[in-house]
Amino acid sequence: MPLDPAPDPAAATAPATTADPTPAASPPPVRFWPVDDLPALDPDPFLDELLRDEPVTRIELPHGDGHAWLVTRYEDVRFVTSDPRFSRERLVGRDVTTMRPVPVASQTAGLQYIDPPRHNQLRRVVARAFTGRSMQRLRPLAERRAAELLDGMERAGAPADLMEHLHGPFPIAVVRDFLGVEEKDWHRWAATGEALLSAGAESEERAKEAGQATRARIIELLQQRRAEPRDDLAGVLAQAAAAGEITDDEAISLATAVQVSGGHAVRNNSGSMMYALLTHPEHMDRLRREPELLPRAVDELFRYVPHRNGVGIPRIAVEDVEVGGHLIRAGDVVYNAYVAANRDPEVFPDPDALDFDRENPAHLAFGHGPHHCLAAIMARMEAEVMIGSVLTRFPGIRLAVLPQEVEFQRQGLIRGPRTLPVTW
Repeated sequence: MPLDPAPDPAAATAPATTADPTPAASPPPVRFWPVDDLPALDPDPFLDELLRDEPVTRIELPHGDGHAWLVTRYEDVRFVTSDPRFSRERLVGRDVTTMRPVPVASQTAGLQYIDPPRHNQLRRVVARAFTGRSMQRLRPLAERRAAELLDGMERAGAPADLMEHLHGPFPIAVVRDFLGVEEKDWHRWAATGEALLSAGAESEERAKEAGQATRARIIELLQQRRAEPRDDLAGVLAQAAAAGEITDDEAISLATAVQVSGGHAVRNNSGSMMYALLTHPEHMDRLRREPELLPRAVDELFRYVPHRNGVGIPRIAVEDVEVGGHLIRAGDVVYNAYVAANRDPEVFPDPDALDFDRENPAHLAFGHGPHHCLAAIMARMEAEVMIGSVLTRFPGIRLAVLPQEVEFQRQGLIRGPRTLPVTW
């Protein structure tokens, strides 16, 4: 989820830079990366190759101008995402090589395109809603919603589409409760989330229209909260804007980030997690026998599942910095491949194995450093509720088709199943 803990001082001195006075290697050639659709949960072979042979390289993506550096090793990614010499703010107004023709988030407001100290001020506002106490309050509502949805699936009978009955509507319901969206608007908000994260050039107009529709709905919601304050995220943002802590545009951008990531991204990520379990029946059996293992299993699933295609929002080097033996010049664009870092064999032995007993450092599925996802606490809760509810209600659940027959999203930034047919 793209919502952004404070910078990790230790990470800023991680071994990505070198004290060795040896001159940095000459720049690698620029390689075009079309970021093609991939089958199921297969890792990207291009990233696998780079991680093995050229962990700091240069790329050109399908849209935008010029080229960029791409960093794939775990420690290098942690370094770049934590060091203040790499700026998100410097992206504003620049045409850089990119995955999609239209930015998902506004470049003029919100957390994604600003640096500390202003970034820290905005995070403090949003963090008022993302607390352990708020998740404790939200979790019973989420469990009730999951039970209602699975009741409907049971009534419909097997086989059934788990994406239709659970992974699609459940995250939207949770975001609705958290943000304060009325139930009648669920499906409209879900549709705009899908369009905002479409990737192909042919979807540019659709993405623009979705952005305009989302902005209009959020403005209306924030106006309602100013008139009728409530204890939800929209209420927190409306009150902060009224008090002058954030601007109206920042409130709109923050709410948009929650809506998009909380609906669309959680839908696909959780669907991929369930597909991983359904294709690893021994792991599913273990979770039934050891339900206390669920939080740890969910964390490993976040590491294991390739949650996105390509890369997200890059950074700009504000001065010359050496990373992985290469000199990145001031003004250069730098992308971080979190999905590659989560498969770094130097950090995660046998990285392509799903292992609930790992004793490794934290994964990077939620990013790292100042822009680490604030909504991670909610995403973990949602995954635990969905998986736990399914295994309890349907202990014999299994795929109703062959694994290779499950259809996955195409031409999107977030990977996940389009349908997930199951029986029980």
